Amino acid sequence: MNQEEYVPIYLNISQCVGCTACMQRCPTEAIRIRGGKAAVMRERCVACGECIRVCPHHAMEARVDRLDQVLGKYKYTIALPAQALYGQFPGIKTRSPVLEGLRRMGFDEVFEVATAAEVVSAATHYELAHGSIPHPILTTVCPVVLRLVRIRFPSLLPHLLNYRSPMEMAARWSRQLASRKTGLAPEDIGCVYISPCPAKCASIQDSIGTLKTALNGIVSVAEVAPRLQAVMDGIEDEESFPHSGAAGVGWAISGGQAAAVGESNNVVASGMENLIRILEALEDGKLSSVELVELSACTPGCVGGALTVENPFIAAARLRKMMQGFGPSVPVSDCPVEDMRWEKTPAPSQVLRLDEDLSRAMEKMDRIRALADSLPGMNCGACGAPSCKAFAEDAVTGRGHGARCVFRPDTPEHEVL
Repeated sequence: MNQEEYVPIYLNISQCVGCTACMQRCPTEAIRIRGGKAAVMRERCVACGECIRVCPHHAMEARVDRLDQVLGKYKYTIALPAQALYGQFPGIKTRSPVLEGLRRMGFDEVFEVATAAEVVSAATHYELAHGSIPHPILTTVCPVVLRLVRIRFPSLLPHLLNYRSPMEMAARWSRQLASRKTGLAPEDIGCVYISPCPAKCASIQDSIGTLKTALNGIVSVAEVAPRLQAVMDGIEDEESFPHSGAAGVGWAISGGQAAAVGESNNVVASGMENLIRILEALEDGKLSSVELVELSACTPGCVGGALTVENPFIAAARLRKMMQGFGPSVPVSDCPVEDMRWEKTPAPSQVLRLDEDLSRAMEKMDRIRALADSLPGMNCGACGAPSCKAFAEDAVTGRGHGARCVFRPDTPEHEVL
């Protein structure tokens, strides 16, 4: 299933009052207000989670598994905690209460995604020096970047770092190790990622670059954190899982991947507005002297994901302090590095195409421009679209559903249907 068919964010219609907060905030204009309720245009949604973050009525929700759906489903279940999880808890100095707490919650094994992140970092370092990807290389750990490039910046597809994400590598690696350890068949082992954002929750259904995901479930940090807090009492707060060092854990904070890769000639940005501006600059050739571009949809990185519970800047500060006590990373072995590259190249999305026929598309573009020019340009949202231009697009393409501009009551009916 691809992004045009799957929406990782959905509306709890009973909670929605049609306030337009989500519509006005959506960076890809994927939301409309119809019949007094928000409606997500699935083909435009990049799963950034902005609508979840800003909705004052908690009407937007992520499609995510629940713990009771994944625990006990397999003979052996592995927790794959995102690095952002470690920064959610006040009063702890190390990862040990989190990692041991996950076992107390019912997971048979815990495998740090940070460990896989360090392997991907090393591979990226090699790619920068010896690979064939045109520079600057654009990191792909944030799924929002992948979707946005496919939809709005297809000319940048050759710049994408074509490696699987750390969470995908962690699932493949941990299942391989667990199968050897337990003697169980791979299909009897479940790998569950603990996610800070809805974009990563979409990975099971929408695996860009991967034919079939190795993940069996994705649960949210928001569900796991309070349960973890309840079972962490009495766990010794000293490092006892020395699988990854600061390089891997630091990926949760904007700039952490570039630091782990060891590339100082980089551009790092977080937040949707900044992300889009950097992609525009990259597309315009303004970053030709840069080697690496690291972008995160959330500010300041994954610690700011819409499915976390702690203030992102507090969580980032905790992680930085925690990482100061880390020893060197433990040398890894048995990582399936031969399975690191993408199996398929993401194709440009066609969701913004006005028509398959070029002449008809040009004619529609002219109509959109003419209608938009006739509107007041106030972008008030009263028509149910986020801007006057979006209203004009909806009208010409047939998505208007009879909506009218309140400042132009004389708008002919044929223009808005």
